[in-house]
Amino acid sequence: MTARFDHVGISVPDLESAVVWYRTALRLTEEHEFSVPGTDLRGMMLRHESGYRIELLHRPSAAPGLDADSPLEAAATLGYGHICLSVDGPDEVDAEFARLVAAGAGARMTPRPAPRPGARMAFVADPYGNLIELIDRVAPRR
Repeated sequence: MTARFDHVGISVPDLESAVVWYRTALRLTEEHEFSVPGTDLRGMMLRHESGYRIELLHRPSAAPGLDADSPLEAAATLGYGHICLSVDGPDEVDAEFARLVAAGAGARMTPRPAPRPGARMAFVADPYGNLIELIDRVAPRR
C-alpha cells in the first residue's frame, strides 16, 4: 500500500467565518462545500496551491476541546496537537508569523531556533485556538 497525507480536519464553531479566515490567512481556495445526509455536520474543503488541504467541519452541538496556550501544553494532552506549515527560509518564519498575527492569529511562540539544528520555528493559533506551527526545514549543516 502506498499512502500519502491528504488533509487535516478541524472542527470550528462558525463555518462561514472560519472559511473566510483560513482562506485569507493561509491563502487557501475553496474546493468544495458538503453536508453529511441525516446529520447536522457541514464542512468545507480548502486547498493550498502547494497541495495541502484543510477540511473545516461544523456541528452546532460540538463542544469545545483543548485550547492550548502553547505547543508544550498541547503535547500534554493525547490527540491532536497542531498542524505544521513549512516555509522557505528562516526569514520567512518571521515574516509569515507577523503576517498571520496581523490577520488575527494569536501569537503562541515567537520565532526562534527549532530543536533541529539550523531550523527556525514559530507557533500561532487560529481564531478558535487551534495551533499552527511554522517551520523552515533547512538541511542540517555538515
